[in-house]
Amino acid sequence: MTTLTRRNLLGAAAALPLIASARPVLAKAEMKGAAVAPYNRIMLGGFEVTTLLAGTRTVPDLQTIFGLNASAEDFAAAAAAAMIPADKAQFFFTPTLVNTGNEVVLFDTGLSGAGTTAALTAAGYTADQVDIVVITHMHGDHIGGLMTDGKPTFANARYVTGAAEFNHWSGQTNENFDKIVRPMADKFMMVDGGASPVSGMTATPAFGHTPGHMAWRVESNGQSLIIGADFANHYVFSLQNPDWEVRFDADKAAAAATRRNLLSMIADERIPFIGYHMPFPALGFVEAKDGAFRYVPASYQFMMQG
Repeated sequence: MTTLTRRNLLGAAAALPLIASARPVLAKAEMKGAAVAPYNRIMLGGFEVTTLLAGTRTVPDLQTIFGLNASAEDFAAAAAAAMIPADKAQFFFTPTLVNTGNEVVLFDTGLSGAGTTAALTAAGYTADQVDIVVITHMHGDHIGGLMTDGKPTFANARYVTGAAEFNHWSGQTNENFDKIVRPMADKFMMVDGGASPVSGMTATPAFGHTPGHMAWRVESNGQSLIIGADFANHYVFSLQNPDWEVRFDADKAAAAATRRNLLSMIADERIPFIGYHMPFPALGFVEAKDGAFRYVPASYQFMMQG
């Protein structure tokens, strides 16, 4: 047995430079930069549900968008409590793909065809595999991917949207609608609340953000999910504070009432929802407490199916 002495330790230390110098020098690894995977897939009963990151960007001057009727102090306090900046936010644009096994249904199309098809490709799909495109409402970041280079991006699809939404936009001049949607008007099926153009998927009126904004309930084998689109556009500044006004809401009072109603339902039923602008992968739950709400991001719940 070797006894450790001061002389032993000094000898070992002296040998370290020789050992280190004998080790080959490795090339430095290239810095890759921050990144997020462009899709996330879960099982909902017998359906595959894939959220697609069709775009993301940092947006400044945050209280010109959210909390228009909140004080600067309350807004800053909400941001600090959530450990996020009060002056800027990361926006996410998240179409959702549902594969029923018989049909592939895409909810909203992102800012552009290129962004959405890139995420589709990463997820293992092609644009020509989409059977049905559902448009929740007609804002540009939801209809922007309907066409690519003047042609339908999803060449084999049929299209579904809310009748009230389509009628609103078709009755006025709007550059995005006129350029992208109006040329395809004859391809759209118009539906009202409660309609189920696809088995397992039901339109749910969520008016306020736009006059005919729709959420959709997806159900399979006893499991449910709400595709909420833009009923709540930020997990703190609109979901956690549903009465705070959002610049992009056409009818701010109706939008606030819709937020409270949908958030209460999601919390009461303890079902997940997908929010188009929630932090990617845009999937989570809602906790109701003392008249307020809290966003609970999904963790591993959907990895333990069966």
